[in-house]
Amino acid sequence: MRALLGCLSAILLVLAAPVANAAVAPGHAGGPVVRVATGLLQGTRSDGVDSFLGIPYAQPPVGALRWRPPQPAKSWSGVRAATAYGNRCPALASTNGPESTTEDCLFVNVQRPAWARAGDRLPVYFWIHGGGLVNGSSNQHDGSQLVGIGNVIVVTINYRLGALGFLALPSLTTEAGQSGNYGFLDQQAALRWVRREIGAFGGDPARVTIGGESAGGWSVCSHLAAPGSRGLFAGAIMQSGSCVATQTLATAQTAGTAIATKLGCPDAGTAAACLRGKSVTDILRSTAGNGVEMVHGVPALPQDPDVAVGDGTIARVPVLVGANRDEGRTFAAGFIGMTQAQYVGWVDTTFPSTAAAVLAHYPWPSTSDSFTAAYLAGAILTDSGIVGGIGGCVNNTLVRQLARVTPTFAYEFDHRTGPGLQPTPVGYVWGAGHAAELAYLWPSFDNGVPIAPTFDAAERRLAVDMSRYWTSFVATGRPSAVFSASWPGYAASGRVLSLRAGGHSVTIPDSTITAEHQCSFWNSTAG
Repeated sequence: MRALLGCLSAILLVLAAPVANAAVAPGHAGGPVVRVATGLLQGTRSDGVDSFLGIPYAQPPVGALRWRPPQPAKSWSGVRAATAYGNRCPALASTNGPESTTEDCLFVNVQRPAWARAGDRLPVYFWIHGGGLVNGSSNQHDGSQLVGIGNVIVVTINYRLGALGFLALPSLTTEAGQSGNYGFLDQQAALRWVRREIGAFGGDPARVTIGGESAGGWSVCSHLAAPGSRGLFAGAIMQSGSCVATQTLATAQTAGTAIATKLGCPDAGTAAACLRGKSVTDILRSTAGNGVEMVHGVPALPQDPDVAVGDGTIARVPVLVGANRDEGRTFAAGFIGMTQAQYVGWVDTTFPSTAAAVLAHYPWPSTSDSFTAAYLAGAILTDSGIVGGIGGCVNNTLVRQLARVTPTFAYEFDHRTGPGLQPTPVGYVWGAGHAAELAYLWPSFDNGVPIAPTFDAAERRLAVDMSRYWTSFVATGRPSAVFSASWPGYAASGRVLSLRAGGHSVTIPDSTITAEHQCSFWNSTAG
């Protein structure tokens, strides 16, 4: 599981009296001004959207604050420019963003309709970016489209990533009674910031919906299960996420000790102090390729989220949840050009006890080309959910479990001929692969290649439809049927909304989902 999770790098006190939005401090003309507890902020206004970017919600986690819970941000004097995104959290370069080695990265961004005023109590969408918990950043997710279409407030955040965000170590546990999950604690700190401050921007702290994709989706499930997150949100959206990607403290500390030893800090009693003296670059290089998981069985996350969902001990809030039709294709680029023999060898290695059955269900066709193995492997990765429990039958099971205990609306992103995350030769598409839906909600998301600018008219209609569904859910706890196809709750209907381009989205029975992903097979023979 840990190695497969590493693939996901391709891929989230008192309210201060606000300053009237028309008020502008001397020398700061031209932008809206809001007061938060730590000082005055001036943002920008464009196309009917006010943006307040790069707002500190915690102190920089540097020096003695590295691998400690986030501490409250310090106040500033005068008017702070909130006109540009803050630093990305440390990560190696990838298609999901450039290298960053700056630990001063705990920033929140707020975007609202330009007409919004304090006291308007608008619904709030709090977004947690994906990237396998090792990369990604809030600056990939400009919320202007959602703000404009849905009249909601959009909040995006940065949180600590990789070893700097999720390292567990015996000496760190001795310091605080737990370790790991620092990035998750950042997310909770940002949610508490929203509860305190969002009223100054015109938002309603009682109407916050958390959402995320991939690692952001895993984070959302963890918040559903975490006692410290209760009361901080009223709804949840999980896109191509999972509830299974957590580990025990013992397992995490074993991995962390290995990292510390590799960095020249082998003594468990002094490793934390030693590691705090290491450079960000050294830490990133020494942990390159490591999969990252949250830790359960600790105060921040006492119970495994997957168990909490199964036994119903999660926050009982409305949930919108789904996955993409071909999740695994995004991780299958390495299979392009693979021969039949190589494909069979991969199946034999990946499923040693059921390889023959898997090959029978996903046989090599009589006519093949250089993309055959990639499509077959992509289907297997999708249907089985072996990459971090994302998509396919694992997602289908998650939908059923959620629907037993809380209002649940299920979808499948089913636009298979649109632009994926990777360029391919003419005639071949990655279609509805992992993260392919993001650009429809966040046009700025590009994963290194332009996506939304290539949309045709039908795809632009899908982007509008999805934005309307998502923001109506944020506003009311259920996706409105006014704009497109009706989207009933899963528990009462057993139906899933198939999101399709050109206004052709339609609900389909759960049986269609289980058949297309061969769930009878994966839930029994291969399970």
